[in-house]
Amino acid sequence: MLGQPAGLDESSPIFSIAAAAELAGLHAQTLRQYDRLGLVEPARTAGNTRRYSMRDVGRLKQVQLLSGEGVSLEGIRRILDMSDENRELRERVRELEGALADAVMQQTGRRVFAAGHGGITSIRAGARPSRPGAVVLWRPHRRD
Repeated sequence: MLGQPAGLDESSPIFSIAAAAELAGLHAQTLRQYDRLGLVEPARTAGNTRRYSMRDVGRLKQVQLLSGEGVSLEGIRRILDMSDENRELRERVRELEGALADAVMQQTGRRVFAAGHGGITSIRAGARPSRPGAVVLWRPHRRD
C-alpha cells in the first residue's frame, strides 16, 4: 500500500479502543462487550490494553451491520466463525493448488511449448519463455 510504513498491514494492532470505536462508529463499551463475547479479539499490549487493527475495525463494522439487520449476537458470532473458516479453507485450497501445479510441472515427460513471433519452441518445464508476450502451451506427454 502506498505511503504505508514498513512492517504494517491490515492486521497490525495499532488503534486504541477509543480510536477503533470512532472508526467503527460504535461506543467503546460496545467494543468491550464484543471482545467478551468473542466477536472481535483485539491484540493486547504488555499492560493488557486492547489494540485493534484495521481488520478488527472492519469486523466491528460487519457486526454492526448484521446487528442492524436484526441478527442476534450469537447468530453474528456463528456467521463470523463460518466466514473465518471459509477464508482459511480458501487460503488452504490456493496453497494446495499451487503445490499441485508445482508437482505436475516437475514430473518427467511433460512438454511445454512457447509460441511467439519467431515460431514455436520447446522450453523446460517451469521456465519462462525468452520473449515477452509469448503464449505458453502445456501438454502432458502421451503414453501410448
